[in-house]
Parts: sequence; C-alpha cells; structure tokens
Amino acid sequence: MLDIRTLLIIDDCAADRKIYRRYLLKDPHQSYQILEADCAEDGLALCRKVRCDVILLDFCLPDMSGLELFDQMQQEIFETSVPVIMLTGRGDEEVAVQVMKRGALDYLVKQHLTQDVLQLAVRNAIKQSCLQAQLQKTQDRQRLIATTALRIRQSLNLEQILNTAVAEVQQLLKCDRVMVYQFAPDADGNIVASSVESYRTVELCDRIGAGTGEQGSRGAEEQRSRGEVAVGLSPLPLCPSAPLPFNSQSPIPYIYELGLCNCVSLKEQFNTKANLVVPINLSNNGNPTPKLWGLLIAHHNSGERHWQTDDAQMLNEVSVQLAIAIQQAELLAQTQAALAKEKQLNVFKSQIIATVSHEYRTPLTSILAAASTLVKHSQQLDESKQQRFLGIIEQKARYMSKLVDNMLLVNQFELEKPKFKPIPLDLLHFFSDLIEQERETAGDRHELIFKITGKNQEFWGDRGLLQQIFINLISNAIKYSPDGGTVEFHLITKESEVIFYIKDQGIGIPIADQENLFQSFSRGSNVDTIPGTGLGLAIAKGCVELHGGNITLSSEVGQGTKVTVNLPKAFPIRANTSKH
Repeated sequence: MLDIRTLLIIDDCAADRKIYRRYLLKDPHQSYQILEADCAEDGLALCRKVRCDVILLDFCLPDMSGLELFDQMQQEIFETSVPVIMLTGRGDEEVAVQVMKRGALDYLVKQHLTQDVLQLAVRNAIKQSCLQAQLQKTQDRQRLIATTALRIRQSLNLEQILNTAVAEVQQLLKCDRVMVYQFAPDADGNIVASSVESYRTVELCDRIGAGTGEQGSRGAEEQRSRGEVAVGLSPLPLCPSAPLPFNSQSPIPYIYELGLCNCVSLKEQFNTKANLVVPINLSNNGNPTPKLWGLLIAHHNSGERHWQTDDAQMLNEVSVQLAIAIQQAELLAQTQAALAKEKQLNVFKSQIIATVSHEYRTPLTSILAAASTLVKHSQQLDESKQQRFLGIIEQKARYMSKLVDNMLLVNQFELEKPKFKPIPLDLLHFFSDLIEQERETAGDRHELIFKITGKNQEFWGDRGLLQQIFINLISNAIKYSPDGGTVEFHLITKESEVIFYIKDQGIGIPIADQENLFQSFSRGSNVDTIPGTGLGLAIAKGCVELHGGNITLSSEVGQGTKVTVNLPKAFPIRANTSKH
C-alpha cells in the first residue's frame, strides 16, 4: 500500500484545480489527500490546520500575490521547510528567479503543464523534502552526539564519566532513567551509575544479579567464560521488518539485536518494552572481538513508549563514546598506579641503600678490627684469643649475610615475585630442630620453652618460608628481651589449620607503633640502641600470606609481645605456586 501524502492546491481557477486533481489522482506511484483553496486567506487557514507535504501555489491570487503568501507562510507557519511548487500562466524567467530565491522548490508554467510533468514534479518535491528532512535530522543528531561526547570525555575520572553519561543520555532521549551496568569478572555485575535513585533501580539491580535463578546465573557466567557474550562494535541492522524475538508489536527489535542475542539469561531479564539496552564494548588490544565491559540502559516507565530506530542508534553512538572515555580513564588509572608503584619501589630502594649502609658499618668495623689484630699481633696472641677474634669475624659475617638474604627476600615480596614450593612436613620435628638450633645460640639468659597441643598431622608448607617465619619471630623475641627471661613457642594443631605463637617477656611495643610494624623498615619507637632493620615482621607476614594464612600481634610496653600465626592445612592453590 502506497503512503498517502497531503497536498494543498491554492489557485483561484476552479478549472485548473480540477485538472491538477485529475492528473495527481492518476499517479500510479503515489497516493494523495488533496485539499483546495481559491484564495490566499483560505490557503493560509488550511496551512494552519493541516500539515501539508506539498503545496501547489498559483502566482496570481485575488487577495495577494503567490510570492507574498509564500513569505507569510514561511514566517508564520512552517517550522520546517515544506516544498512549494509555484504555478503561473506566464513563462517569465524573472518570475522564476524570484520564486526560487524565496525558497520555492520548483516552478511550472500552466500552458506547458502535462500529467507526467506534474506527477514527476510533485514526486520529486516529496522526495527532496524527505531527503532534506533526513539530512537535517542527521545533522542535528550528530551535533547532539558530538556535544554529548565532548561532555562525557571532559573528565578522566571514571565515576564522573559514568554520571555525566547517564545525565546526558536521559536528556538526549527524554526518558525516565538511564543506567550503566558493569559486568564483573567473577559475578553477574551490578549497576554502577544511575540517573535516578529509587526502589526501581534496586529492583532492576536485584533482577540482574539474580538472573533467572541459580541455573540462569550460572548459564550467563558460563557464556561469558566462553566469550559468547562478547559482541562486535556494530549492532545488527535495525529495521521495522526484522523478525521480533519476543514482542510482535514492537517497531524495532529492541535490545536483542543490539548485542545481547547470545546471552539467554540477559534476554529474559530485559524482556520489557520499557528498556532499550546497548552494549559498552572496549577495544581489545587489536583483537577483532571487543571486550564487553557493560551495558547502557535507557528505561521508560511513565507510559508505554515505542523506541524508534533513531533512539537505538543514538544510544549506540553514545555507548561508543562512553567506551572510549572509560578506556581512557582506565588507562590513566593504570598509568597512575604504575607511577605510584614505581615511586614506592624507588623509596624502597632508597631505604635498602640507607639500611645496608647503616647496618653494614658496625659489623664491618668489627670484622676489620678483628682481622687487623690477627694480622698484626697473631704471634703475640695465644690460641684462645685468636679463636675469639675469628669468632667475631664469623659472627659479624653471618649477620651481614643474613641481612643481604633479608633484603633480597623483602625485594621479592615488593616485586610480587616470591617462590612458593609446598611439601608435606612433620611440624613437630621441623620446629623441634629449629628450637634446638636457637637454644645453642640464645645463651643462658633466655629460656626457650616448646609446647605442643593437638595431634601432629600432615601439613603442606614451604620449608624455607616456614623457617623464615620462625627465625624472624624467635630472634625478635630474644633480641627485644635484653634482660632475658622465657620465650615460649606454642604449636597448636587443629582439624583444618595449624596455629603457633611466640610469646616473650621483653620491652613490648607502644600501641601507636603496632599498626605499621608489619611494613618494611618499621620499628618500635622504644628500641633505643637495640640493632635491627625493621624487616623481620614484614618478611614473616609475606611468608604467612603465601601459605594462605594470617599473622597478628598483641603487645604491651614492659610486659612483652605475642605474635600469632594461623596457617591452613590444605594446600592453597595460587598463580605463583610451583610444586616440586
């Protein structure tokens, strides 16, 4: 069926109007609803009442000229251009020029008018008017999109970008609400920005999170893991004749043809005429398949609204601009994080250099003094004194070696490159051997007590890292108990975890210092001249976390310190684990 166009004939000659009507009604390519007026006043009144697609206007009218009427219609009535074809009984070129300058679309001479000429002129006028209207609409849309894109991309802060986007889209589409839904790597995702906060926003969020039940949620996650939800940058074509998957009354296929066709659970969640949804696709490092970051949702619930193709296209264009802004914000965040990490590493390196310089000076002085004495006076020294000086050299060299090992280990933790090599261990024998080694070096002023609770069952752990935990904690307990006393080591074995703690009767740690003690180079403010680097607890914490456990500390000044370690018995699977 042909579209019916409304055509107005303004001519004071009834015979001419009858001819024009007969010619046009015989047009096999176009149907018309034809209105007639025999003077300018009646023609103007009809123009005010009815929106006409084409006007045939006689140059000479009884109450005013055709040009004067045309000017009046342009000023008073037409918001947009309506094609006007001027008719005259004279073939005057001067008249034609005047007509065209005023904005008329065509000019026909009555004496030369035939049926084919009139039909073709009117059809061309309609076609040209449609093209101009479409061009104007496209230009207006491009200006709106450009303005919207500029506002969205003015900021590099992700939260501000998303809030600006929902506000701009709501204004652009004149809808009730706009939301941005972001997918999460290990969950269904959530709404991260909304133009309106209300109970309906929460309801939609819950509906998305719940999916179609446990099975639907799991199905969506499986589809995402297989990459089925990832869609191309360009949506499938939108056209009124396209098959509609759910709603046969819908003028366009809504969200499903815009990128969600592979995700059944999301189709069911958004199965409503109120929602228009397009994907937010980020470029994927040159990969032709983009990364589906989230969804841009336009929602209308204040009355039934039939979304048009233009609405969907505008929303899709905004999503492209939003994706660019999101990617720029993420890139900036990554750059800032990298700079912060680099700054942190530079500070850490400076601390290492300062610590090594300071901590090496005293043992090196002792080694040099002892070695110099042996070289210069070895003949005058008896064997016991020589052995004492050699012992000093060995002790200080071991201290320096341990300091280097600690620095390297802390550096590994800072660079996130520690090695974790778990093996089955008998913790009773493991810690018994370490306790005996410490008893040999602790001296007579400290008493080491080893207590065991629970059955000794198999435990998976890294021998070297466990040794680091024990040695750093036990050496701290001894070092910060300068007056001696007991140092207790308790090993408690439970069904799913192992707990051990070391308790001393030393100087304790001020409460204000306890919060930062597990950070590298942090020490209590009351250590005075007790040597140390502030690395022991940081190393212990790193080793504990590699085992999937946690470490806590409680202390009171003058009463001593207790450090507790909880480690799971089960082997923790980690990305950096290497099993040998």
